[in-house]
Amino acid sequence: MKTHSHPNDAFSMKYSLYGSMLFKIAMVHLGNKSDAEEAVQEAFMKLLYKAPEFVDLEHEKAWVIRVLINICKNVSGSLWRRRVVHTEQIEAYCSSAADAELIECVLRLPFKYKAAIHLFYYEDYSVKQIAEALRISESAVKMRLARGREMLRFEMEEA
Repeated sequence: MKTHSHPNDAFSMKYSLYGSMLFKIAMVHLGNKSDAEEAVQEAFMKLLYKAPEFVDLEHEKAWVIRVLINICKNVSGSLWRRRVVHTEQIEAYCSSAADAELIECVLRLPFKYKAAIHLFYYEDYSVKQIAEALRISESAVKMRLARGREMLRFEMEEA
């Protein structure tokens, strides 16, 4: 007997694989739960309806992260969001006040450094994986990590 998979099954599988990770990435980039949820929803819509053929799950994961980061970049690029960093809901996702302070500092980083720092330190991506996800060279990733760490060090010393 042949079983038919329901479209919701595909969504459920993808959501269980990527949902939590994508939400964390969006929260770090956007700092606001409702914006993060909206960005994740848009990324899943693109994954389900506009995705190319993937070689494997790592290729799919890198693609959906890149899509989400681009969505977050577009949201962050709006005039209002450039002037205001929303941190009111960050504490709920941190284990301590020091973690919350660090996340707030990461949120204030320029977008290109924020993306590299988050993927490296919070998602345990390698430099090579970050380069593939962001479509930049490995040396560019290393430079963004170094500059991002330096900016964070300066910011934490100022606080």
